[in-house]
Amino acid sequence: MNVTAGGKGTGVLFTVAVYGMLFLLGAVQGAIGSFQYSWLAGPVPAAALAFCAVLLATCLLGAWATRSVSGAFAPAAGWMVAAFVLSMPVSNGSVIITNTAAGRWYLYGGTLCAVVGVVLSFTGWIRRAGTRAR
Repeated sequence: MNVTAGGKGTGVLFTVAVYGMLFLLGAVQGAIGSFQYSWLAGPVPAAALAFCAVLLATCLLGAWATRSVSGAFAPAAGWMVAAFVLSMPVSNGSVIITNTAAGRWYLYGGTLCAVVGVVLSFTGWIRRAGTRAR
């Protein structure tokens, strides 16, 4: 990230803050999605698919904004931590993300969208798109 706001120490602090906020954004998306994924539109798990699309957009926009793969990886990692921790059963046996079609679409689709976002940013597509905009 080439943006600095003052001295060298301030630039490092700013960079850490940006990636920390991207991680938290992904974690918040994972937490909200873990409780709301089961809304259906007929037989289609519409909410799960929408949360997956939002995660992909967040990864791509994070990579575009930071011009780095880490910008896509930070929200993906935050989402995975939140979603997979909330999918684990607790001691009394209850789970938040159930083994339903919507739950599987949310977990596997979200993971796939996170990986696609990171891979697209790794291939340089994001960096090439950012240089054309200048």
